[in-house]
Amino acid sequence: MTEQEINNIYNRICHQLAAKRLKPAFDQLKLLIAEHGSGIYYDECRNLEETYQFMLKYTVEGIRDPERQKVYRKLIVSVFELSDKVYEAVRLRYSTSVEYEKIRMFAGKYISNFSAYLSKLEDFYIHQETLSDAEISTEETWEHQKHITRLFYHIWFRDKLTVEETDLLRTFFLSPSVSVFYKSFLVTAVMLSLQRSFGKEKFELLFDASDSPEAELSQRAIVGLLITLYKYDYRMSFYPAITGRLKISYENPMFRRSLEQIILQFIRSKETEKLQQRIRDEILPEMIKISPNFKNKINLDSLMEEGLSEDKNPDWQEIFKDSPGLMDKMEEFTELQMEGADVFMGSFAMLKSFPFYQEIGNWFIPFFPGNPEITGILDMNDEVNKRLMEAIDRAPILCNSDKYSFCFSIQALPKENREFMARSIQAEMAQIKELEDDEELTLPGRKTEFVSNQYIQDLYRFYKLFPRRNDFEDVFGWRFDFHNKYVLGDLLKSDLIQLRKIAEYYFSRNYFDEAAEVFRYLLEQEKDGEVIQKIAFCDQKAGRYEEALEGYLKAELFDINRLWNLKKIALCYRNLKQPAKALQYYREAEMIDPEGLNNLLNTGHCLLELEQFDEALKCYFKVEYLAPGNKKVWRPIAWCSFLTGKREQAEKYFLKLIDDEPNKHDYMNMGHVQWCMGNRKNALEYYRKSISKDGFSESDFQQVFQEDLPYLIDQGIESDDVPIMLDQLRYFLEERMKRS
Repeated sequence: MTEQEINNIYNRICHQLAAKRLKPAFDQLKLLIAEHGSGIYYDECRNLEETYQFMLKYTVEGIRDPERQKVYRKLIVSVFELSDKVYEAVRLRYSTSVEYEKIRMFAGKYISNFSAYLSKLEDFYIHQETLSDAEISTEETWEHQKHITRLFYHIWFRDKLTVEETDLLRTFFLSPSVSVFYKSFLVTAVMLSLQRSFGKEKFELLFDASDSPEAELSQRAIVGLLITLYKYDYRMSFYPAITGRLKISYENPMFRRSLEQIILQFIRSKETEKLQQRIRDEILPEMIKISPNFKNKINLDSLMEEGLSEDKNPDWQEIFKDSPGLMDKMEEFTELQMEGADVFMGSFAMLKSFPFYQEIGNWFIPFFPGNPEITGILDMNDEVNKRLMEAIDRAPILCNSDKYSFCFSIQALPKENREFMARSIQAEMAQIKELEDDEELTLPGRKTEFVSNQYIQDLYRFYKLFPRRNDFEDVFGWRFDFHNKYVLGDLLKSDLIQLRKIAEYYFSRNYFDEAAEVFRYLLEQEKDGEVIQKIAFCDQKAGRYEEALEGYLKAELFDINRLWNLKKIALCYRNLKQPAKALQYYREAEMIDPEGLNNLLNTGHCLLELEQFDEALKCYFKVEYLAPGNKKVWRPIAWCSFLTGKREQAEKYFLKLIDDEPNKHDYMNMGHVQWCMGNRKNALEYYRKSISKDGFSESDFQQVFQEDLPYLIDQGIESDDVPIMLDQLRYFLEERMKRS
């Protein structure tokens, strides 16, 4: 049995249990036990199934048992737990993933005296407090981090944490003497362990850590809770202790706000690949264009002079004059960066090959200048290095993983280069800190947002860049439809203001299916014209024009932005091939905005579809009059002119198109005009150009030609001449092919 087949069986068991179909769940569980070959698991399974069969028998016989539902739920939980044990045992034996390779290697290295081990770790901090910075031993620091890393793997690789381990870890997380960086590092171990193997005690630890006043700890815990609650949603109804704890935590305004922000950050993470594509396709090519002249056009050294004016350097505008729109894009990306968008993923992706990243745990460790991995490569007694590390540490726009990459990449730089970097980053960080402080006053909790966002970006890098990432389930491939989940959905739906924010965020990021789902729920709670419009817009974007039309017509009752709504109704009718109804609504929109160009164009298109060519031409000429530089209107003017017999006028506009940016249809249509004007040779040449133009094969040409044939005959072309002309074209093309 392959690893994928094993995973499929386990998933089927879980979903059968979640649906309370125990008989098929037992059948699948026996297959998994047979794969492992353990009699102990088979005996346990047989006992559980016999208990279930007795319960079924008593139920059929009508024996009343007030405890039946309680026993039934407990039985389902027991089958879940047995399935977990068998699944882990099978994976431990057969899985080739790096996770299970490490678990097998870790055997024998688990911490036996957990209490003494944690006490020793705490003693390190007590000892450090009595020493000055100069007295702190690098060797001791390295040794301590090795012990922390061992604890990290101990937690991660444990299927179940004992009561003692859980209690001691809870105390350890609450200890004010222990480094918050290491505590938050261990919270990630709890999350990874919980992702691998379900355990109530692990949820308890995450909830406890989420109550911490230390943002680094609490935010990682809430991220961990969201991921694991999403993963195990199907079984949450059987664990009232977990769902009850979540509801209690949700009553805390700080927890609730963090939960909302982290949900939005997870949704935002789905934009990362598209954002990197935009940077590669739009920003970098423009930057490459201007880079040769950059040094000559701007004095970099002057930017760091004291007393630098706050006015924008006029040379900057000069730099971007040859790249129109680049400045706007740069400003847009700056705004995205401050919102928390992951703009540096592509830049740092190539910097994850340092030996540091060969240790899986290092992908999750928070950045701090005292990390021996940093002090081991950079002399922290050097003032330049110290200032540089402080600046990097304070950078909210870089995640922890990228900060480490940055440090490893600059270790070989000359001191003067690092000095320049330190000054540059410090200046930038001073401005960002000022913005942060201002935002913290107006938006309390902004700093915790940076912490959670950095952590999510750390996770993103692991799941997307770790060399053996395919050995792990990519959480960023999930839909993140938290509103549809059993527990999280209920919580979010209890707070309509928060739920509306999530819907608006989906909507603003063009996730229209998800946005529509949330908006529909909101509409059930309260009638709202804007929500109706937005649902209709989501349907329209998904191509569901009948549903969209129904929504826009309902929105008419609310009289919200009626001009926009009328245009959308008309658009739906056009897509539903009802141009007469569309024209009716475009006419209504024209009464509100007589000179709206798009509306006039669409009115013309409807008239064209209704074959009212003269009326359509009037609309198009009005558009040209109101916007003389609008090239979009040339094509419909040319076509309508041809259809109304105005051949010279049609020729004039098709020539304008051909002199500008012609497409295959423009050449073909110009061929029609030339033929109708009696210029057969010219017509053949334009037809040839139409066929040789990219995207128009000879068969495509023939198909479109047949569609246009009635219009040619209306304009005086003899039907008997058509096959002759087409054969002339074939010979003409053949002759040209021979010449080439």
